[in-house]
Amino acid sequence: MLTLGELWEGHRLLDVGTGTGYSSALACARLGDSAVTTVDVDRYLTESAASRLVSIGRRPMVVTQDATEELPDEYDRIVSMVSVPRIPASWLSALRPGGRLVTTIAETGLILTADKTDDGGASGRIEWDRAAFMQTRSGADYPPQLDGLFQKIRDQEGEGFAVSPFPVLDVMQAWEVWSALTLHAPGIEHRTGVDDDGTRTSWMLHLDGSWARAETMPGARTSTVHQGGPRRLYDVLDQIRWYWVENGELPVYGARAAIAPDGTTTLSRGGWTLTL
Repeated sequence: MLTLGELWEGHRLLDVGTGTGYSSALACARLGDSAVTTVDVDRYLTESAASRLVSIGRRPMVVTQDATEELPDEYDRIVSMVSVPRIPASWLSALRPGGRLVTTIAETGLILTADKTDDGGASGRIEWDRAAFMQTRSGADYPPQLDGLFQKIRDQEGEGFAVSPFPVLDVMQAWEVWSALTLHAPGIEHRTGVDDDGTRTSWMLHLDGSWARAETMPGARTSTVHQGGPRRLYDVLDQIRWYWVENGELPVYGARAAIAPDGTTTLSRGGWTLTL
């Protein structure tokens, strides 16, 4: 991520997501301590990282705050070690003319790099490389997983039944599919399992109550699908997989990114376009 940030002498860097302080230490070695600010919403992490950095002779500015809110200074580079659903407007406001930002899109394996434009927005692309980080948060902790919904629908027949032409897929391990699915239907929680007889099962859960369960029997190349709730999540997944079969790839990696000053981000590649 720091390499993609193209850090050069004289740059001021905001390192978003302090964590252990590792990326801040690397940045300090590259730019000098006074040129690096690191921010995290978790006071325990910032205090621990600050102490750890001092122990190795590094003293960047360490700030405890929500990184999506107004930032304490202006920067030539903003490199985030946490993901965002879209670019915060505060980052664009704090980015100096000609500045560069690097981050990942939440719940995807997509790295977005962009350079600030004269209108206060930014222009860039989704890199061909891939990475995934925890999402930024504003409160003390992340929201709970959908365990209640999972237990309720684990073996339900559902309101809709279909046969998918594809076998069950571990979506979280298929980064291209996972990323495309998240862009089109964000917020899906994925779970998988294998029965004693070798039957593979996947579940898709969403906070709005939508869910899907797909099963592929040993030796089968199709899957039976049960779905419920207000949306048919597995239909969206199948549409993405059909696109992949028909086009040989998905358009997410290598897509151009146009970012408005308010953070609205439009991705495009070929005839495909999507706005976050």
